[in-house]
Amino acid sequence: MALLKSISPSTQTDAELVQLYQSTHKQDVLAQLFLRYSDLVYGCCLKYLSDQETAKDAVMSIYEELVDKLKIFTVENFKSWLYVLSKNFCLMQLRKNKKNPTSELPGDFMQSDDFSHLDSALEKEQQLTSLEDCIKHLNKDQKKSVELFYLENKCYNEIMDVTGYDWNKVRSLIQNARRNLKNCMDQHG
Repeated sequence: MALLKSISPSTQTDAELVQLYQSTHKQDVLAQLFLRYSDLVYGCCLKYLSDQETAKDAVMSIYEELVDKLKIFTVENFKSWLYVLSKNFCLMQLRKNKKNPTSELPGDFMQSDDFSHLDSALEKEQQLTSLEDCIKHLNKDQKKSVELFYLENKCYNEIMDVTGYDWNKVRSLIQNARRNLKNCMDQHG
């Protein structure tokens, strides 16, 4: 992160820097943009990963992901988008690194050899995977509103500030997105 701190800050807006990076793919433009929010990214990583060194590594990995992802994604609010990207990265890291120590138990220790309780956990995981897929199929306004409301825990007024929509539009987007998600989930069984 010390390398990024040496880059002089830009007076351009986030949107201008995003557009410039997407058209030129210059690393110094991306570095200027990332520098503005590197502390936010670090804080997010520290919150989820609970270890300073792991969080620092995650910040650098997120920057590396950003190099490619920012080239292909349409980003309206870089700060919010980067926060969600960081949070998702950390959650994926936790999922990957989940280490559950197991030990062999004698067969008579368990009351039953029935493993039906595992079915419900697998079913929930499948539902979450289906939900992620369904969210990807929402239109961009609905997707943005749902992510802000449910994933970032923003209220309608905060979503209004981020998106520029009025209160009724935000409410409508979230309600329609919920209905579309329900329909999509029903179709996926």
